[in-house]
This record gives sequence, structure tokens and C-alpha cells, in this order.
Amino acid sequence: MKDRVILHSDANCFYASVEMLRNPRLRNIPIAVGGDVEHRHGIILTANYVAKRAAKIKVGMTLWEAKQACPELVIVPPNYSDYLRFSKELRLIYSDYTDQVESFGLDECWLDVTGSTRVFGTGINIAREISHRVKKELGLTVSIGVSWNKIYAKLGSDLKKPDAISYIGKENYKDVVFPLPASDLLYVGRATNAKLGNKGVRTIGDLANIDIDILQSWFGKIGPVLHTFANGFDVTPVDAENKEPYIKSIGNSSTCIRDLTTDEDVRIMLYVLAESVAMRLRENGFSATLVSIWCRDNELQSFTRQRVLPFATNLVDDLVEYAFYLFKTNYDLNKLKPLRSIGIRAGNLVPMELPQQVTLEQNAEKQAKLEQLDKAVDVLRSRYGNPIVQRALLLTDTELAHLDAKEENIIHPIGYFKGA
Repeated sequence: MKDRVILHSDANCFYASVEMLRNPRLRNIPIAVGGDVEHRHGIILTANYVAKRAAKIKVGMTLWEAKQACPELVIVPPNYSDYLRFSKELRLIYSDYTDQVESFGLDECWLDVTGSTRVFGTGINIAREISHRVKKELGLTVSIGVSWNKIYAKLGSDLKKPDAISYIGKENYKDVVFPLPASDLLYVGRATNAKLGNKGVRTIGDLANIDIDILQSWFGKIGPVLHTFANGFDVTPVDAENKEPYIKSIGNSSTCIRDLTTDEDVRIMLYVLAESVAMRLRENGFSATLVSIWCRDNELQSFTRQRVLPFATNLVDDLVEYAFYLFKTNYDLNKLKPLRSIGIRAGNLVPMELPQQVTLEQNAEKQAKLEQLDKAVDVLRSRYGNPIVQRALLLTDTELAHLDAKEENIIHPIGYFKGA
């Protein structure tokens, strides 16, 4: 059986690159895309290579950490409408070579070009042509990995940055992949990597050589997955273009202007964030069937909890109700530390026009009125700005609720396992 030819294309420093196109004066200075540094909101979403190389600015750093590391760093607020537009343009280029284009966030895509090699040449040739076109037509650069499976193709796109093409084939993968840190492998997060390190597993090669049953005893069902990924056995197909929305979830999180010490503080922040999430859901034509929360205390310990909803919704009150329930059943501010950061995410998205059975938990008449109310508020805010309409609850603490969260909205990428 002929091996597949899989590309993984990753737009380099995507958000920052788009911002430098919007404002060329930013090109040669250290910049990062993030929240409001004066009000200690948020984290670094991306940084340009000037910032990464000069001051080791990394994705996920808090804004104050980044400013300490690089006082001259210019932090630009995110402009998601532009990022969505450029993401669409990238996929249009990719679709000229195959209809099997699968998004992994706004800036990354897998392409199965197996059937296209007869027309466009080898996978490397196709990667070169795509790289050239992206640079010429969009002013961006991409790093592309070429391999016979999705996991190694993604590893390849990470090997050299920016503006590079890396090949990982069956003749060289042990030399290229096996020496890499285990943490480079998809689904080896911080906790998994720490556990592997405690057992003497440092590299992907070490991981590949561990017996599959041992990995299952260590990690449960994810153990065999890690064994498959490490050895290049993954046969997961690249989904056809437009098979499902490339946005899997829409969420927002914020480092609060002060620590949250009461349930009322938490409820205020959930409303601030949920209003932005719900409005973005409606703008993109989605309802959510899952809600999750993310909380970090003032000693930077964090947790995430999620719940499947009994019905699909894009209403603010629904999102807050279930998010607050998740919080109350998992955290007691009277006994535990104050919260520094909090986030809410609406996931498992479905088209908002999709018919659904009314459940016993729904009041259909009340639901319809709330939908009309939220849409009316959307219209007012689109005309006059988000502050034009405020909930009374938010007026009880204007310092905490001052955030215009919609301008810092986060769109979460679709997961590798679609049900994950």
C-alpha cells in the first residue's frame, strides 16, 4: 500500500505577523499580542521573533512577566476578525492542492496531498509551492512538515522556524524524531511529561520503546495513543475540507484587576466573560452544548472543569448558570485561596439554526424572550459600543467589571480527537 503524503502547515507567529502587516512600523521591534497590561489582563498569545529571540518571550507568559523580561515590549490587543480572515485565505491556498484540509486552530492545518502528487510533484515540491504562494499573496510565512502521518508532519513543522520545510520519512524518522524531547509529541503535556521524566523517559525514542501495556498501566487509555504517536503508527485521516467547523469552541479568560475573594466576584467576572462568548457565538452562527471553566488561584495553581449541557444554547444566562454551578461544586472561596484568573469556554458547537428537542429543563417561552433580549443587546452594542448596555450586577463593582471582554475574545482550536 502506498504511503500517504501529509503536510502540516503552521503560520509563523500568526497573530503577531498579521499585526505587523497591519502596522509595518512594528516589524523590527519586539511585539506580542495579548491583553491589557495596565489592568494585568491575560497572557501572551503570540510574539514576533524579535521578542522571542531577544527576551525569550513565550506563549502563555503573563503580561507582567513578559514586560519584566522585556521592558520595551509592545503589547498589541488581539484583532480576531483579521486573524479569521487571514486564516480563511490560508485555507483557500491549501484547497488548491487538495480537498483534504483539516484545521488545527486558526494558524495550523494538515493537508493530505497523496492524490495530488501526480499533478504537483512530491510532497516537498507542494510544500515549497505553498510556502512561496503564502509569502507572495498574503505576506506571511509558514513552516511546513512533510511526512506519511499527521503526528510526524506536525513534528516536522516545529523542527525549523520560521519559513522552513522539514521532511520526516520512513528512512530517517528514527534519526530525526527519536532524539526529540518527549514533550514535543502531541498530547504529552506538562503533567504527562513530568510523569514520564520520573520514570526515566526523556525522548520520543524512549517513549517509542516502552511496551504498550506498560504505558497503559501508567496513563490509562492515553498510553496506547502515546505509543502509536511516538512510533509513527498513527493512521488518523485528514478530514475533508468543511467537514465540520474549524472552530470547536469559543471562550475567554482574564487575569482580574484584583483577586476574586467572594462568590459575587466570581459571578460578576463570569457575566463579563460570558457576554463576550455568547455574542461571538451568535455572530458566528453557533450554539454550545458544553460549558467549561478555568480558574487559577493567587499562587498560580489552576484547575479546569466542564459539563455537557442538556440543550444547545448561546444565551448569556445559560452559560453563566452552568459555569457558576461548576465553580461552586468544585471550589470554596471561604476555605481555599482567592482567584487571580478565571475563564469560561463554550464548546461542542452546533449550528444555531439546528432544530432541537425542548427538554424538561427548558422554559420555551422564557428561552424565546431571552433570545430576543440578547439579540436586541447585540444590535445596540454593535452600533454604540459594548458599554452602552450593562447588567445591574456589573454596576455593583465597576472596577472588577470594567473589562471589555469581547475585544480580547479567544477562539479555541478543534481537538485532534474530534470527540475530545
